[in-house]
Amino acid sequence: MIYHLFDYLQSVYGHFAGANLMQYISFRAIMAFVIALLTSMWFGKYFIALLKRKHISETQRDEKTDPFNTKKVGVPTMGGIVVIVAILLAVLLVGRLNNAYMLLMLVTTLLMGALGFADDYIKTFRHNKDGLNGWLKIAGQVTLGLIVGLTLRYCPAAVMNENVEVKIENNTEMVYKTPDVKSTRTTIPFVKHHNANYADLFSFLGEPWKYKAGWIFFVLLIVFVVAAVSNGANLNDGMDGMCAGNSAIIGVALLALAYVSGSTVWADYFDVMYIPGSEELVVFLGAFVGALIGYLWYNTYPAQIFMGDTGSLTLGGIIGVCACIIHKELLVPILCGVFLMESVSVIVQTQVYKFTKRKGHPVRVWKRTPVHDHFRTALSQVDPNSRVFFKGSSELQHENKITLRFWLVSILLAAFTILTLKIR
Repeated sequence: MIYHLFDYLQSVYGHFAGANLMQYISFRAIMAFVIALLTSMWFGKYFIALLKRKHISETQRDEKTDPFNTKKVGVPTMGGIVVIVAILLAVLLVGRLNNAYMLLMLVTTLLMGALGFADDYIKTFRHNKDGLNGWLKIAGQVTLGLIVGLTLRYCPAAVMNENVEVKIENNTEMVYKTPDVKSTRTTIPFVKHHNANYADLFSFLGEPWKYKAGWIFFVLLIVFVVAAVSNGANLNDGMDGMCAGNSAIIGVALLALAYVSGSTVWADYFDVMYIPGSEELVVFLGAFVGALIGYLWYNTYPAQIFMGDTGSLTLGGIIGVCACIIHKELLVPILCGVFLMESVSVIVQTQVYKFTKRKGHPVRVWKRTPVHDHFRTALSQVDPNSRVFFKGSSELQHENKITLRFWLVSILLAAFTILTLKIR
């Protein structure tokens, strides 16, 4: 709103004082960060008080599941609403709302937030621990993936330039770039001139069918990425500050990648595709990181509020969609390595246990999954009839230490992801 107001005043009155500041992505991104952070901290305080008055809480764990007996009973849930409100307020104030990518991110936030809220509502108010039907969750994630994929395919503003070069000629900066095109090209890490086209996978179909098949593949890949990252974030949300902290770190790395993709100068320097309009994602991600840091004021140990699926599904959806918009979806396994590890641990644990149980000798790969729970679970809490493959240390770790160590892993993965721009 402020952006469009200043833009209008500039067009009417000419050199309106301060209006030019809103043209700088860096200024608006910092403003979005500050607004979201302060909103999250201010609104979080009153939201927690409201939930406590209404007795809207969740029995997160007790002495049977937590060896440190923290007894986090009666802590309010649905804290993701705080993050969503903070993001939306900041973006609506300083974002450019006629940008296709910004609109996609707003749709993502609202759709995934509604999906997570429905799940939390059923768990909290209807006392159904299973929450929303799993197929309905998948349907929501698939719907979002299709919206994003089809928008990138058919929206006239969603284009890219595979090559861009910036030169100084006669003291004037000249930008030379390939034509704006719609493309299924994506960034491949560790490869020189690291763009590949999904359409090339279907060259055997010939022209023009390979391009149609490439777009179908790209849209389906977006659906998979959105579902995988949102579910991974959901599984990671098991300790105070865990998911919010990891998501904030991932958000900073995505912000850097979006800034590079939306700048002709940096796209030329790093030899990556230039995506006009994607610089607006920097503003959105500034709000995203600010909202999460403000939320951590209340969510770090001992948590005063839990994120719930309202938050975790939304965070995962935002991360997945953002990576796909800037054509960096193949970097997601590195950047979101912690989420991937959580998901894989659950899948492996479930399949191995089912297979070995049929053989009569049940085996658990870890003491408990998602894998962060493995480090705070004693062997005495595991079914004595099953064998544990990775027993780990007998000295259990406090969740505060586990969370901090997972944050450190996320920082390393985020740094490595950014380094892939040069390591090739």
